[in-house]
Amino acid sequence: MFEASKREKSGGQGTEILSGSADLGRAVAILGAGGLVAFPTETVYGLGADAANDAAVSRIFIAKGRPAEHPLIVHIAAADEMRRWARDIPGAAWKLAARFWPGPLTLILQRVPDLAQAASGGLATLGLRVPGHPVALELLRAFGGGIAAPSANRFGRISPTRTEHVLAELNGRIAAVIDGGPCALGLESTILDLSGESPQVLRPGAISVAALAAIIGPLGAALGTQALRAPGALATHYAPETPLHLFESLALKAAVTRFAALGPVVVLARRPPLQTTTCNWVHMPEEAAAYGHDLYARLREADAQGCAWILVERPPATSEWVAVRDRLRRAAGN
Repeated sequence: MFEASKREKSGGQGTEILSGSADLGRAVAILGAGGLVAFPTETVYGLGADAANDAAVSRIFIAKGRPAEHPLIVHIAAADEMRRWARDIPGAAWKLAARFWPGPLTLILQRVPDLAQAASGGLATLGLRVPGHPVALELLRAFGGGIAAPSANRFGRISPTRTEHVLAELNGRIAAVIDGGPCALGLESTILDLSGESPQVLRPGAISVAALAAIIGPLGAALGTQALRAPGALATHYAPETPLHLFESLALKAAVTRFAALGPVVVLARRPPLQTTTCNWVHMPEEAAAYGHDLYARLREADAQGCAWILVERPPATSEWVAVRDRLRRAAGN
């Protein structure tokens, strides 16, 4: 259940901050009327609309500045609701749902015709997920339908992991945000395409390829082979406004010296600060999950400092770092 009820206007802009069971009805009413409500999940905050209402979903694209051909994820309350949205559901989908839902896994399936046209970006497929956050699940159950929800930020920008991040991006553009506290994971869900002959991971996340393969067997090739089939798969995404550059550990010292001589820099690194630098050094966690949890918040803080560049030490090229490396690569625009 939510904490004690709190409803207030944010900065006089008209975006309500909702919390508490007393406000759940307010969120449901907004969604039912075709409005937009941001809500927390275990990954990042999502910007929700009634997935069956194409006019409501179109408001997501307007609020975010997102191209209408980019598909969204439809959040549902339970695995058996897949039948409402998807057709020809393979056995692998039920196996994965039983193991990983609620949780950070999105399944791309063949869409039921004439349903969720806007949320699908006009594709014949649709992404479905049961989020692993009590607030999101309570909202979905109370609403009684699917909620289409990309990340609650302007298109291409850093995803929000706290209510204040949502307001920084969308205050006044959306009706309300439900304050559910910081997101537990901090990186978006793994996206697995089950619509074709061979399962393919289109976006890495907390659930690894190995974990998926342990349930359904070997997966097909290549991450993100067709960007528009999945959210967050463009070459530049999750990006701060400040230019971001990635460097291997051995090249970091020389890069910091070179860039700092030209202007103010912020450095995000797993190693302690270099003694020769005078830049703003952010010591990042050593462990991949903790790093992923902190990443977007640290990028937002770096962006707010008005520096000329953000320099990031590239994390290790090992399996547990795949999702973090993917987000950093896109934040840097490859």
